[in-house]
Amino acid sequence: MDGTAMDSSTPPTANAMRRALRRARDGVALDVTEAAVLLQARGEDLQDLCASASRVRDAGLEAAGRPGVITYSKSVFIPLTRLCRDKCHYCTFATVPGRLRREGHGMYMSPDEVLEVARRGAELGCKEALITLGDKPEDRWPEAREWLDAHGYDDTIAYVRAMSIRILEETGLLPHLNPGVLSWTDFQRLKPVSASMGMMLETTATRLWSEPGGPHFGSPDKEPAVRLRVLEDAGRSSVPFTSGLLIGIGETYQERAESLFALRKVSRAYHGVQELILQNFRAKPDTAMRGMPDAELDELVATVAVARHLMGPAACLQAPPNLVDGEYERLIAAGIDDWGGVSPLTPDHVNPERPWPQIERLAERSAAAGFELRERLAVYPEYVRRGEPWLDPRVLPHVRALADPATGLADPDAVVRGLPWQEPEDLPESYGRTDLHATIDTEGRTGDRRADFEDVYGDWEVLREQVLAKGAPERLAGDLRQALAVAADDPTKLTDDQALALFHADGPALDALCRIADDVRRDAVGEDVTYCVTRNINFTNVCYTGCRFCAFAQRRTDADAYTLSLEQVADRAAQAWDVGATEVCMQGGIHPDLPGTAYFDIARAVKERVPGIHVHAFSPMEVVNGASRTGLSIRDWLQRAKESGLDSIPGTAAEILDDEVRWVLTKGKLPAATWVEVVTTAHELGIRSSSTMMYGHVDTPKHWLGHLRLLAEIQQRTGGFTEFVTLPFIHTNAPVYLAGIARPGPSARDNRAVIAMARLLLHPHIPNIQTSWVKLGAEGAAEMLRSGANDLGGTLMEETISRMAGSAYGSYKSVRDLQAIAEAAGRPHRQRTTTYGEVPAERRAAALASDGHLPELLPVVD
Repeated sequence: MDGTAMDSSTPPTANAMRRALRRARDGVALDVTEAAVLLQARGEDLQDLCASASRVRDAGLEAAGRPGVITYSKSVFIPLTRLCRDKCHYCTFATVPGRLRREGHGMYMSPDEVLEVARRGAELGCKEALITLGDKPEDRWPEAREWLDAHGYDDTIAYVRAMSIRILEETGLLPHLNPGVLSWTDFQRLKPVSASMGMMLETTATRLWSEPGGPHFGSPDKEPAVRLRVLEDAGRSSVPFTSGLLIGIGETYQERAESLFALRKVSRAYHGVQELILQNFRAKPDTAMRGMPDAELDELVATVAVARHLMGPAACLQAPPNLVDGEYERLIAAGIDDWGGVSPLTPDHVNPERPWPQIERLAERSAAAGFELRERLAVYPEYVRRGEPWLDPRVLPHVRALADPATGLADPDAVVRGLPWQEPEDLPESYGRTDLHATIDTEGRTGDRRADFEDVYGDWEVLREQVLAKGAPERLAGDLRQALAVAADDPTKLTDDQALALFHADGPALDALCRIADDVRRDAVGEDVTYCVTRNINFTNVCYTGCRFCAFAQRRTDADAYTLSLEQVADRAAQAWDVGATEVCMQGGIHPDLPGTAYFDIARAVKERVPGIHVHAFSPMEVVNGASRTGLSIRDWLQRAKESGLDSIPGTAAEILDDEVRWVLTKGKLPAATWVEVVTTAHELGIRSSSTMMYGHVDTPKHWLGHLRLLAEIQQRTGGFTEFVTLPFIHTNAPVYLAGIARPGPSARDNRAVIAMARLLLHPHIPNIQTSWVKLGAEGAAEMLRSGANDLGGTLMEETISRMAGSAYGSYKSVRDLQAIAEAAGRPHRQRTTTYGEVPAERRAAALASDGHLPELLPVVD
């Protein structure tokens, strides 16, 4: 296998090269084929390509306010562990336990070793701690697992987190983390302790991973699809992320161009790729690829120039200066604007045979090319200036202590010293529009969208293209009559094709479907329509997660933002108890200042004030947030929450349990698999939950079917779901609708079909099917009671999430209002507990006496 990119096809024709060069000069968008042609430019053609690329770079630097500046980061390299579960055929960084022992090293660097390097770096004025390690070594090496167990760490990521905190506190260096492949949850664990993170994509050429003899064969973490998912999860988590290509490992020019386009796609979608590294392969002794030729300098120069054209003027491109034999001017001419991390103390442990250039020498050579060398931080200036949500508030003070506030670059006069890193001990102080639960009905919201609408949700145009590419859902021509017969006889025997046909039913077929579902409902739970006297308490609406369907979330500075104090939360719970409530349902935004233990404090405050009330609180997203911020596992966090007073959790944050849809609806919310992990873990601990589905946006009946099948499967394993709640999408103020991507909610037909099919597909596993009066109104809810539903949910007493989205049906219902809906459907009614048990007589009497009204609440204004 040749170390340079080799195509089986002939080299590009002179006409093809001239055309591609002209398009590059003219700033016309290049396609993959043209990029592959330009990657082969040599001689005068390469000079032409570089000239246009450097003009693009210069325009970007001018727009960024740093014309003529090339940057670097003064860093120390900390190889936390050289053990790795992968077997890359060119790597000398990874080693084996026996060799580490022979050389007198531990399986991991000890805390003292890590801090010694970091302290010496700080003394030399370094500001970045580049923490690099092998992928998940404990999965391959028992010695790694033994070391972690002996030192009290659940996994390698836990040790990375712990050492990052100590580096911040004891040295002041900013951790830039390169732990390899990370899950979405791993990003939540590490973001609060790092300024930035990174992982090289290297290549999207799957054959180099899948075929024997390929450089990545036998390395599970080098599968391109896995690595692209990591880049997307970094963007979803608003992590400033470094990635790039390793060129000359056997990829073709076409494959190299495709890799650049893949990086551009992720960068455009999330705006989170802070820099791209273009690195040339260098053969190393004692590796399987030691006989392969190095990637030639022309290969690297052409790749840099093409990357500059594809990524655009705002991109930051880096080429490691220690791998180019002093040919700095050629890389600058090709369009780079950064030299990467350069250390006055530690070697490049990945390329130990290639020492770093002296910073003074690098400055001289940059100046000779007309550029001033300036120091940056581990996190790039654009993200320093943006702050939240890209920098966690726990790390932001550390970054600002080292940054020039005017430029976002490193402050040359900054003193590198440790600062405290800590979780806030308490909830943020009460502030903002804390009466929103009442005034949303009388005064409405201040505006129809957040002030950062164009930025916080990712790139709308990319999202629009993604949705359009999927096309409209196919309408199945299945045998409706046969499907209806199976549903009436035994709904558990419905095939997927039959279920999909029924989801599309309309007219008389839909009426028949709803009658069948209503019959199944009657056999399963009887005639009673149940309801719960409950109060919603949304303790904050400050959130930077970036869910594109959510109109509730606000920035902390927005006019409608608010946060409640613990005392206010407890006061509201007490008010609810006084008017007969048996439950409080508490959820909030993912406030960046909220400590991971705040959820325990909220549950405890309510239980201390109102011992008898059921605490139904904290969505799976909040559970993961709390676990990530405390460093606890999901299981341990839930156990602590239960001990603090948590009784059950809402099964919200589910939306549609299909990541294809979730990543359109939400930028940064948890993946479907993590939602499943949270609810199943809760069930195992005896914490029951509801289950939900939000539909009518960018989803299709196929997604509804998959969602309901998954819920039924979970229920058969755990038995932990109390009910299934349908949540029709409220479109009016939803960002994804305002951006022209989602449809305007489900139709009346959709609502009836979803309720009916939920009854059939979840039978007999989840017997309680709830409709939402908040989203459908009294008449709509009554119709759903005739279509398979048996529950109306709660009185709520206050409701801001749907109202902020534009629901027109108010924020509370009295007990009598809910009873009237049941009567409109021709059915008796019964108050229930959260878990569908009998309500004590004292609670029923209190609810009837007050009619479930809070005296402070103002009437809904039509």
